[in-house]
Parts: sequence; C-alpha cells; structure tokens
Amino acid sequence: MKPVKFDEQNMVFGENQKEYGDLPAFRDRDGQVITCWELEDGELEQVQKTGKVYLRQLTFNQPLQPVSLHIASPFVEPEKTED
Repeated sequence: MKPVKFDEQNMVFGENQKEYGDLPAFRDRDGQVITCWELEDGELEQVQKTGKVYLRQLTFNQPLQPVSLHIASPFVEPEKTED
C-alpha cells in the first residue's frame, strides 16, 4: 500500500526528509487530515479474500487519536437514493 497524490491535497508531510517517504495530505483549519492510499494487486486480492483491513498507529504512548477508514472519497457527497 502506498500513499498517492490526490486533487484535494494541500500539503505533503515528510517532504524532502530522507528517513520518511512523502505523504500527500489535505489538512483543514480544524486539524482534520486526510490521506489517500493505493492498494497493490496482491493487497487488493487479500482484501477481497478476507474483507479485512488493519490500521496501525504509532502513539508513542500518548492518547490514541480518532481515526476512520473510508472506501469513498470524503470530498464527494454520496448520491441520495430514493427508497
């Protein structure tokens, strides 16, 4: 899995830092940060097989921050369907 550039990004974490890869991101005034990740073929097959994705966070023994994973862009309003 690798982070990828996306239209709404407005910054890059770790840019020009040899020890880190670039992490394209969108950050708003309230501190919300959104990144976009692309699955490689083998990873996509594994997700299709298991239906699972794991999230690893390095907290450095500090409080856990709220996170959420999405499969749809959070920048696009979902289409409303009529029941």
